[in-house]
Amino acid sequence: MSLNETPRGVRVHLALFGKRNAGKSSVINAITGQETAIVSDVKGTTTDPVFKAMEILPIGPCVIIDTAGIDDVGELGQLRIQKTLEVLDITDVALLIVDVKRGISEEDSLIIDKFKEKMKPIILVLNKVDTLENDDPNKIATNLQESLTIPIVAVSALQHQGIKELKNAIISVISEDEDKFKIVGDLINPGDFVVLVTPIDKAAPKGRLILPQQQTIRDILESDAMAIVTKEFELRETLSNLAKKPKLVITDSQVFLKVAADTPKDILMTSFSILFARQKGDLTEFIKGAKAIERLKDGDKVLIAEGCTHHRQADDIGKVKIPRWIRQRTGKQIEFEFSAGATFTDDIKKYALIVHCGACMMNRTGMLSRVEGAKYHNVPIVNYGILIAYVQGLLPRALEPFPLAKMILEEEDLC
Repeated sequence: MSLNETPRGVRVHLALFGKRNAGKSSVINAITGQETAIVSDVKGTTTDPVFKAMEILPIGPCVIIDTAGIDDVGELGQLRIQKTLEVLDITDVALLIVDVKRGISEEDSLIIDKFKEKMKPIILVLNKVDTLENDDPNKIATNLQESLTIPIVAVSALQHQGIKELKNAIISVISEDEDKFKIVGDLINPGDFVVLVTPIDKAAPKGRLILPQQQTIRDILESDAMAIVTKEFELRETLSNLAKKPKLVITDSQVFLKVAADTPKDILMTSFSILFARQKGDLTEFIKGAKAIERLKDGDKVLIAEGCTHHRQADDIGKVKIPRWIRQRTGKQIEFEFSAGATFTDDIKKYALIVHCGACMMNRTGMLSRVEGAKYHNVPIVNYGILIAYVQGLLPRALEPFPLAKMILEEEDLC
């Protein structure tokens, strides 16, 4: 990813669903104004979900997800349908493309019901209205809207008819509370100093900072505060050279102990991972999940889940360090399993605990879907940063910047 690109995790995820040959790819091309997707009269041209990050005016930064037909056939077709349904969990806004002459099918109704169950916005797009001879597409849309109670837009992707109205409909259902989920901006004031501790080791990408660090710096600057970046071994000197006490120190979780020792108690301290736990996930559930470590028994299965794929180092945080810290803390023989990227797990209930990364490459919708899945099966889930702070005895201090966290810690007897 280029440094000047909007990260996928903060883009609106716009997914298109529908039967084969309903015109999903044509609608994508009409919305984006370019030949983004392959258009063909042959059914099933799109196989696995295809992700494309782009800027769409006036919607803004988006990830367009083109999916396989929900009426695909055969054994391979069923696998494609399953992949399509997995996209539901990361979708912010769904467009259900329906051939206006075919009408609503059983498969279309299934998609509508699933989105209603998840209380996610879905727009029905009646495509190919240019093929109608005598019927009024607006009247068809009005009648369907009364029965389905979801927004409906009539379009002709081929002739670019109704595309402006479709974009406006998308904008109208996009959540307007994006500022609610700032990384750190609501914890600081204009003019504040924020010190970021960013170790440069083998795991650090060559020539750049990792994504959570980049995004946090951007959020600090947008809040009219000042970001000071240092390494863990220079932190003490950095703090002593500041004429003004920083409002907050943010550290990579892997050097929590070193940073805690060098940061005076009257300066708030937390980690990048904990900030992302709050922004992308459910801080309350993650704090509760930390306590579940004490209930682990010999033979329990723990899932270590990451939202992206990356080259693993010899002392990888997810593959090596976290399992080691959990074994040291519990003294138990734990069985660890691992998942990365879009693949999560098809059998949540077999785990005694899920440990998840900061989800910097995921959108909030996708992360919350994983949290809700864990809650549904009564499986505790914890974030990397919160787990590391807990096993190192630093959790109360690492959560000091968050006003509601103290109450949760007291309720869970974690103070």
